[in-house]
Amino acid sequence: MTTQRKKKQTTVKPKTPRRRPGPRSKPLVSASSKTMEWNDETIRALREHLQLTQAQMAQELGTRQQTISEWEVGMYKPRGGMARLLTIVAERADFVYDARAGEKEKE
Repeated sequence: MTTQRKKKQTTVKPKTPRRRPGPRSKPLVSASSKTMEWNDETIRALREHLQLTQAQMAQELGTRQQTISEWEVGMYKPRGGMARLLTIVAERADFVYDARAGEKEKE
């Protein structure tokens, strides 16, 4: 006496591979906020607006104090993700900077 069991028909859905977002995916920063042009004056003005030292700002952004210093003396400019992060921080802190105002103060 052999009993034959019927095999259950199970359908296995093929897993769709996860894809990395392409160049046309939604940006992390809202469309209304454009990444501003960060230079030595704007970075220093943002830091002073936040009332932070270079070391404190570096810790908050997850970078080195030396990097903040290099940005502020104009050796380098923040690029890519760090520029976006600075823009987000500036927006949340209600930071408004007019480059012409900095030039008037120097005169």
